[in-house]
Amino acid sequence: MISIFKKTAFWEGISLLVLLFVAMPLKHLLGQPLLVKIVGMAHGLLFILYVVFALFLSAKRKWGYTKTFLILVASLIPFGTFYMDKKYFSEPAISKDGQK
Repeated sequence: MISIFKKTAFWEGISLLVLLFVAMPLKHLLGQPLLVKIVGMAHGLLFILYVVFALFLSAKRKWGYTKTFLILVASLIPFGTFYMDKKYFSEPAISKDGQK
């Protein structure tokens, strides 16, 4: 389950970066709104999956409120999901049973 969450977090982070740094500038500088619609829809779906997986894992692994909150907030900040992955889900941070 962690590996699926990590993949979702990665793609959610990529979609946020593309939305903010590619699609939005194209929309506002060149008047090209189509990419915002496409990337925005993909990002929205990935964001929902990210939140659902995070809440599911939080309950299953009995994360504290602070850890759960920080993992959820990471999805709102550019590069946040990448930081979260390194901090909480990198190999040295996870023991054999999958717990930190």
